[in-house]
Amino acid sequence: MTQQDEANAKAAELPFPTINNIRATSPFGWFARAWSDLRACPIPSLFYGFCFAGMGLLITFVFEHAYEYTSGLTSGFLLLGPFLAMGLYEISRRRELGQSCKLAPTMVVWKRNAGNIGVFAVVLGVVFLVWARASLVVFALFYNNEMPNLSGFLEQIIKLENIEFLTVYFIIGLIFATIAFGVSVVSIPLMLDRNQDAVTAMLASAGALIRNPFTMMAWAVSIVVMTVIGFLTFHIGLVIVMPLVGHASWHAYRDLIAPLPGQ
Repeated sequence: MTQQDEANAKAAELPFPTINNIRATSPFGWFARAWSDLRACPIPSLFYGFCFAGMGLLITFVFEHAYEYTSGLTSGFLLLGPFLAMGLYEISRRRELGQSCKLAPTMVVWKRNAGNIGVFAVVLGVVFLVWARASLVVFALFYNNEMPNLSGFLEQIIKLENIEFLTVYFIIGLIFATIAFGVSVVSIPLMLDRNQDAVTAMLASAGALIRNPFTMMAWAVSIVVMTVIGFLTFHIGLVIVMPLVGHASWHAYRDLIAPLPGQ
């Protein structure tokens, strides 16, 4: 039996995660603990922050004058965020255990449960591809102005120009974002922490959303607001924002999912 087979067998014996009821103000505590993680492990945390910022800058540079692609890719960037933030989850986990938070171990953390993380990545990838196509269709049907660059597009949003397009785009984007958020709230932390299987992890995430709707709404709004701030600072703010969101996501998992007996 291979090491992966042994891990799968142990995961099959795990009980379904117990979901806690938490306060609507919990996200404030998550960000406070995230800031503590960032201060304690600045080099690895900021490395991932620079990676996120670099990705954002690359997307904007390549598609500066074809914003229908940039918008879909930027939204996909958010949809795939939980997968991309695995290293940040591992930093917080290792700090909890009193282990070193060196960068190298966090970059290969996916190997701990590669099969199930791969399944989850495929699910998010499908959501992203469908959303990218839907984004293009919405632009084709409802965008009646000349395609702007990044600054022009943001100006139109702020001034509420082309309101029909903005309304449709927001509604459809909200549907896809809710799906992605619903299956990913605690999925990867569960798979990293307990070697949980992908299906159970996604069901537990959906359960956390259903059981704590107001807290999860506040959490989602916090993520969106901080990410928008990061983008509006020409992606420089992402260097700090994304590590904070990643670390806070780990602490959200800790509060939402009860520990296993004996832990």
